[in-house]
Amino acid sequence: MSLAAKRKPIKMATAKATPLALVCGDDDLAVKQRAKQIFQEWSTELGGMDHETIEATVSNAGDALSVIGKLREALQTLPFFGGGKVVWLRDCNFLGEDRTASSAAVTETLAELAEELKNFSWQNIRLLISAGKVDKRKVFYKTLDKLGTTEIFSAWSQEDKDWADRAQIAARDAIRKRDKDISSAALGELVIRAGGNARQLENEVEKLCVFTGDRKKIELADVTTICAHNKTAKAFALGDALGDRDLPRLLKRLDEELWETKFDKEKSEIGLLYGLTGKVRAMLLLKEMLREGWVKDTSDYNHFKSQLERVPADQMPTERKFNPLALSPYVLYKALPQVKKYTSAELVRALDVLLQCNRRLVSSGLDEALVLQQALVQIVSAGATAA
Repeated sequence: MSLAAKRKPIKMATAKATPLALVCGDDDLAVKQRAKQIFQEWSTELGGMDHETIEATVSNAGDALSVIGKLREALQTLPFFGGGKVVWLRDCNFLGEDRTASSAAVTETLAELAEELKNFSWQNIRLLISAGKVDKRKVFYKTLDKLGTTEIFSAWSQEDKDWADRAQIAARDAIRKRDKDISSAALGELVIRAGGNARQLENEVEKLCVFTGDRKKIELADVTTICAHNKTAKAFALGDALGDRDLPRLLKRLDEELWETKFDKEKSEIGLLYGLTGKVRAMLLLKEMLREGWVKDTSDYNHFKSQLERVPADQMPTERKFNPLALSPYVLYKALPQVKKYTSAELVRALDVLLQCNRRLVSSGLDEALVLQQALVQIVSAGATAA
C-alpha cells in the first residue's frame, strides 16, 4: 500500500456514482494516485479505445483558455468505435486563487463551462478532473461539487498535533510492504527530514530500501547518510546546532538559511528567529519536565515516547506553541542530551536575548544577519556547560 493510499480525503464518495469527478488538494501525491485509480477503473468499466487525457498545467491565462477549449472539444467528440469515453483533465492548476485562476477571462469561461456541464448529456461520457488547491467560492467548483463526486486530499500539516504520528504510520507501512523494518530512531529522523511532504517521504522510503539492499533493518545511520532535508528539516538543523551549543555549525547553518531567504519568499529573518525561539522554549520546558520527574533521561526512543504519554496534560500550557507535547516526540527526544548543555537560567536568558534580537530586527536599521549572529554568539558562548 502506498503512502497516499493511507491518506484519507476530507470528502470522498464513490466515483462510480456519477459521471463527473473532481480530485483535488495540496497533497499532490495522493491526488495523482487517486485520479489515476479512477481513470483506470472508469476506462476498464466503459471499455473502448477512445479515452482522452488533457494536460492542464498552464503558465498563463491564454494557455488556460486553450485547455478549456480542448476539454469542450473532447466532451463533444463521440467515441469513434462506439461505447463509452473517459476524459481526464489532468493536473489542472487554474482552479485556485493564483493570477491565472483569477483572470477575468478564465473565471468567465469556467463559469460558462459550468453552465454547459449542467445541461450536458452524460450518456457514455465521464469527466475526471485532477487539480491542486481549488477555490471553493467559485461557480465552477460549486457546480462540480453539486453535479458529481468531490474528493479533497489535504497534505499533512505541521500545525496538526498528530502529523508526525500519521507520517510515521504511513512510512512504516510502506517500508514493511517492501519486506523491511526500521528502527524507531531512524523512523523519527526520516519523518523529520521529509516533514509533511508525502511525496518526499515516499521518495525517501524508496531510496532507503534500495540503499540497504538485502539488509532487512533500516537504521538511523542509513537515514542520516542517504535521506535529504526539506525546508522544515533544515530549520530543525539550525535549532539542533543551537541546542548542541556548537557555534561553528550554528553560524554555518545560519548563513545557509539567510542565503535561502533571498530566494524563498516564505522565509525571512524573523521566521528564523521565531524558529530558534521555539527551540529554546521547548528545551526549557523539557528541562522542567525532567526536573519534575515526568520524563527521565533515556537513550531508548520508544521508552521516551511512552514517558511522554504519561505526562499530565493538565500541567502543560494550553496554547499550542508553548506546549512541548505538541511537538514531534522525536524532536523532544533529540533535545534530551541538548538540555544538559544549558542551565535553566541560561535558557531563560536566551529567550530574553532572542526577544531583544526581535526588537532590533523590527525597529533598527541594522543588518539582519549581523543582529542574528550577535544574538546566537551571545547565547552559545555565555557561561559554562552545566546540567
